[in-house]
Amino acid sequence: MYKKQMLLQKISCMLALIAAALVFVYSLGLSTDLYDALARTILYPDYDLDATSVAGSRVYYDMFGFNSALTKVSIGLIIAALILFITNTNVRRKYYLGNYIAAGIFTVAAFAVSVWSIPQIMDYKAQYQNNVDFDALKEFSKDWGTLYIGPDDTFWFDISYAVFGFLILTVLLLIFNVILKTIVMKAEQRAIGSGRGV
Repeated sequence: MYKKQMLLQKISCMLALIAAALVFVYSLGLSTDLYDALARTILYPDYDLDATSVAGSRVYYDMFGFNSALTKVSIGLIIAALILFITNTNVRRKYYLGNYIAAGIFTVAAFAVSVWSIPQIMDYKAQYQNNVDFDALKEFSKDWGTLYIGPDDTFWFDISYAVFGFLILTVLLLIFNVILKTIVMKAEQRAIGSGRGV
C-alpha cells in the first residue's frame, strides 16, 4: 500500500505540472487561427474595431484581453504546480502542513482557472459563430490570401473541454492522493505505536 501511494503522489504531482503547462500552451494557440483569418479584416484596429471588411470579425480583438489574461494565469498555475515540487509533495514520506498547503493552492487555482475560462471561451465561440459574416470572410481570404475558417472550424474553442478536463482530472487525482496519504500516515503511526513493522 505504501509503495503504491508513493508512486501515486509522484504521478499526481507530475500530472499537475503537465496539466498546467498544457493550459499555457493552449493559451498561446487559442487565437492563432482567428488572428490568421480575421486580424487583417479590421481596417483601423487601434481605434475603430467596427470598421471592417468582414462583419463580426472584431471577435479576435474582443477576446484578446481574455487570451492575454489566460496566458498570465496559466503561468501562475505552473508556479502553483512547481510549489508541489518545492515542498517535496511528490516524494515526501510524511506530509507536513506545507505539503497540504501546496496541494490546496494548486487545487484552488486549477478549479478557479477552469471555472473562469470555460464560460468565456464558449461565449467567444458563440460570438464567432453567430456574428462573423463567413461569406464575406471567404471572399476576403480569396482576395488577400488569408486563412479562411468556417463556422464549424472551432477546434481551438472546443479543445478547451479536453484541456481543462485534464486539469480537473489531475486535481481530483491530487486530492485523492492527499486523502490516501493521510490514511497511510495514520496506519503507519498506529503500526509504530503498536510496535509492528510497517
